[in-house]
Amino acid sequence: MNSASISKSRSASCRASPEPLHNSVAIRLPQALGDPMNKAFTREPDADGRVYCPRCRSLGIPVTTVTLDRHVKTQPRVGLGDSAWFCDFARCDISYFDQFDRSVVVDELRSSIYPKDPEAPVCACFGFTLEDIDADVEQGTPTRIRELLAKSQSGDAQCQTLAADGRCCMREVQRIYMKRLAELKD
Repeated sequence: MNSASISKSRSASCRASPEPLHNSVAIRLPQALGDPMNKAFTREPDADGRVYCPRCRSLGIPVTTVTLDRHVKTQPRVGLGDSAWFCDFARCDISYFDQFDRSVVVDELRSSIYPKDPEAPVCACFGFTLEDIDADVEQGTPTRIRELLAKSQSGDAQCQTLAADGRCCMREVQRIYMKRLAELKD
């Protein structure tokens, strides 16, 4: 038998028999559902684009450079990149942060913002406050909220620039209104 024949017969017998050949080492591979796979061979989950506040772990709201330039004082603004997120958790002292855990705290803002300061307007464009929402709750009709809705759909709304999270406030205004109505009924 020549060496080519020996190698052919060994490879054929390796495929045919799970038993180890003489002078060879048997390698046991993990079963499909049985043995756990070494973590070095598993794939990490793909990033899904969500970024969390480094302090409170709340899901961040992406903001534009226009929003950051409007709300963050000059010196701390230099430390943040162009991509940043807003932390809307009221009790967290971080307002904006980036993926490198650089952050801007409430004291580094040009003015107070809702929800970090409950006295600040919920709607920065038109000065709509929690007191306005409470007045509508007491009256039983959302008159002021309807007026705000009409204004928010006009060209005078500058949500991307004036709102701390760069978004329209109507969703938050309606959420607070419904919450306060439910509290009133209890």
